Amino acid sequence: MISGQKRILLVEDETGLVLTLTDRLSSEGYAVTHAGDGEKGEKLASEGHFDVILLDVMLPKKNGFDIIRDLRKRGVTTPVLMLTARGQLNEKVVGLKLGADDYLTKPFETLELLARIESLLRRHAPVIIPILELASYSFGLFKIDFIKMEIKRKGKLIELSAREFLLLRYFIEHRGSVLSRETILNDVWGYDAMPTTRTIDTHITWLRQKLEENPKFPKYILTVHGFGYKFVG
Repeated sequence: MISGQKRILLVEDETGLVLTLTDRLSSEGYAVTHAGDGEKGEKLASEGHFDVILLDVMLPKKNGFDIIRDLRKRGVTTPVLMLTARGQLNEKVVGLKLGADDYLTKPFETLELLARIESLLRRHAPVIIPILELASYSFGLFKIDFIKMEIKRKGKLIELSAREFLLLRYFIEHRGSVLSRETILNDVWGYDAMPTTRTIDTHITWLRQKLEENPKFPKYILTVHGFGYKFVG
């Protein structure tokens, strides 16, 4: 996948529509992953990182309403655009109440679908405050003083190495974004640095030991399997 390319999960069982949408979305620069039934779609949505999910309502094995309900219960916040042949208002309301972000009734124009996807991406883009504008930042029980380069937990100083502090600051600068190991290595260590991406894993392990209540089940520095890491503090 190209760096910065937006990823779309298409959960749809109509072969013709899948081919049409995959070709058009790919030509628009999106990376498209397809699931042909509800169970596979829900599994991919839960495990992978996607920027938008296009979710059909009438699916084999599990319908779209049940999928969106269960995803939201598990804390999956990826924006979802529901696709359906149904046009009744009450069913649109049900989908939105269950956690869908938008609703598009088949048949639809591809241009309208693209516009709605772009709208969802804008609405859900992470808000990044340049770190130079912040004197301090707080998350959970922690407070960071960027001027003194200190981090405290409930007022008690936590000892971080200079590299650990820089890595944490970088995560905060890009909170909500999935960062590859290569990107972190280049931005935090520098292009001329010699360490491997394994160095990233080691430093993140150390950070988790100092910041996470249970490092084996982190809630701040998350692993996005197959892609890298994401900070959600």
